[in-house]
Amino acid sequence: MDLQLENRTAGDWTVIRVNGELDLHTSPQLREHVLALVDDPPVRIALDLSGVGFMDSSSLGTLVTCLKRVRERDGRLFLVGVSGSPMKVFALTGLDRVFDIVSSPDDLPSD
Repeated sequence: MDLQLENRTAGDWTVIRVNGELDLHTSPQLREHVLALVDDPPVRIALDLSGVGFMDSSSLGTLVTCLKRVRERDGRLFLVGVSGSPMKVFALTGLDRVFDIVSSPDDLPSD
């Protein structure tokens, strides 16, 4: 399945809606998309994963890389709408305690 990425703005946040499967073949596309936004401060990126039904371990590595790069720029990266199988992967790996995860873009901080 192809990965679809769509940007929109919610307050100070760039929300990237991710639709499809995140795996070894599609994760590089997400990484490139996110990292292209990191050079434009302030970096406030939210990845809306509500349209992702499957994630593998390579996608976790991609998300961690994106998080590190955003933090290097004193930015913030939140995950939105993580549920089902992807949430189980985050919980099993303990990454649910590393990433800031909210239910919807409305829950993103405004500070």
